[in-house]
Amino acid sequence: MPVPLSEAGCDEAGRGCLAGPVVAASVILGDGFDLSLVADSKQLSAKAREKARRYIEEHAAAFSVFSCCNEEIDRINILQASMKAMHGAVEQLGIIPARLWIDGHYFVPHEHIPHTCVVGGDAQVACIAAASILAKTYRDALMQDYHARYPLYGWDVNKGYPTSGHRNSIVRHGPSPLHRRSFRFETG
Repeated sequence: MPVPLSEAGCDEAGRGCLAGPVVAASVILGDGFDLSLVADSKQLSAKAREKARRYIEEHAAAFSVFSCCNEEIDRINILQASMKAMHGAVEQLGIIPARLWIDGHYFVPHEHIPHTCVVGGDAQVACIAAASILAKTYRDALMQDYHARYPLYGWDVNKGYPTSGHRNSIVRHGPSPLHRRSFRFETG
């Protein structure tokens, strides 16, 4: 789906996790941006995502990353925290885009910028794919850092997602200060 160069893609990472922040990114690609490195972050290897992240940071017209911590997620709920993170990423761009392209089917409208929601947009719209790469790589790096402080939960591997190993560690050791208290921890 072709998108004019002054339009921004938005996506988030970490919505379904049991621990850590939800991280959103917004990207305006700009002229001359090489789309060959950009794809849905879930379809790229970790090495390819890192290469794409570096390219996006060096060549995008604008990009921004914003997060909401686990305590805020518990206070306002994960949907509202995701929306707040996306709005924060847009506000920090430094450029007001003509339109926002949002991955998913729902977005709280921005006061001054029209938007289009695209289900599976990270696989269809390049600026959303770029945002998905930044959101995922930034969140993965945070979870890697958090793993050094709380190694019992395996965040270096599961990144806070509800794997059986992660759930079992919570049952065995209790939740860490970075776990979302409003989420269910029991093993399944």
